[in-house]
Order: sequence, then C-alpha cells, then structure tokens
Amino acid sequence: MPTIDAAPSESDAPGGVRQRDAANTRQCLLQAARRRFAHDGYAATTVRDIATDAGVNVALINRYFTSKEGLFEACLTRAVEELDRPIPESDTVELMLQTMLRHLAELPSGEHPLGLLLLLRSSGDESAERIRRNTFRHFAERLAAAAGWRPDDAETEHLMLRAQIALSVGFGIVLLRTTSGLEALSSASAGDLAGPLGDVFAALLEPAPDARP
Repeated sequence: MPTIDAAPSESDAPGGVRQRDAANTRQCLLQAARRRFAHDGYAATTVRDIATDAGVNVALINRYFTSKEGLFEACLTRAVEELDRPIPESDTVELMLQTMLRHLAELPSGEHPLGLLLLLRSSGDESAERIRRNTFRHFAERLAAAAGWRPDDAETEHLMLRAQIALSVGFGIVLLRTTSGLEALSSASAGDLAGPLGDVFAALLEPAPDARP
C-alpha cells in the first residue's frame, strides 16, 4: 500500500461527504471494507477500492485505521462481536444451532452473511489471524460445552472434535452459498437450513437416548 504523507481533512473528501462527522465516516469505511474483504478477499482488495465505495478520500483510512491491515482487523473484530453476542447463561445445542442459523440466513437486502464469510478470509496479518483462531476456538468450545464437554475431562474430550466438525459444516455452508451458485443451497432461507443442519448438530452433539439422564 502506498505511503500517504499527509491525511487531508474530511472537508476535502469528494461527493457529498463534507459534512459527515468522524464517526459516520469511520462507519462508512467499515461497511465498505467489510463487503470488499468478504467478497473479494484481503489480497485483492485495495484501499482505493474501499475509499471509493465509501465515498471518502483514501487518506482517511490511515487516519482512522492506520493501515489496510488495521482496517481488516477492525472489520474482523466487528464480525466476532456479532457472532459472540451475549446469550443465556446456559448454552444448549439448540441455542447454538439458532445462533448459527441466524448468521447463515440471507440478510433482508439479499446479501449473504458477511460476518461469517469475513472470518473465512485470511489476511496474513498475525493480529488478524489470532482473532480468527480465537473466534473459531471459542465458538467450538461453547458448542462442545453445550453438548457436555468439560475441560480436562477425558470422558467428554471427544465432543471437542465433534463440535469443530459441526462448526466446519456451518462455515462450509457459508462458503458454498457465497461462491458456488449451487441451488437450492445458495437461495435457502434459515427455515430451509434449520432441518438439515439441525440433523447434523443432533447426530454429532446430542447424546443418545439411552445416555440421557
């Protein structure tokens, strides 16, 4: 990315953004970057692409996020916050399934779930990669715990692998829905996905009937 020696004021930004305050400008950059990174990937996205989409001067990316890497990390952090919203004190497999379905469903605008897709994009930046790894690990631990996994319990350690496989199925759906054009998967709603994905979660994570208390 080219070095920018001096960042102009927001009054220098083009096209109807002269009165936009700093918080608004930052939000516009995040939205534009989130969409670009999710659909085009980190390497193929340029700061000029993002600035053009947001309707602001490219130098404002350095002002608010330091660099392209900093902007990607901010987008990733937002995606993590959306995935890891507070939920009831006791997770259940059903609640975790509903969380996954909520993020897998198409948005009202017809866009695909940018947050989950963004988590699949590697940037090569170590800070961003650490956020991705920790997010996957934390969500898998919550899912495994909902199925009965406990740390340092040899009898339940197999549930961690099962939770990670279930998580892989969910993210595989995201990838195919957004890149393959496969029907009926690409246009499936949350309701369409609930039954099949619920079957997968049940097969992997719910105890057998004779094992339930």
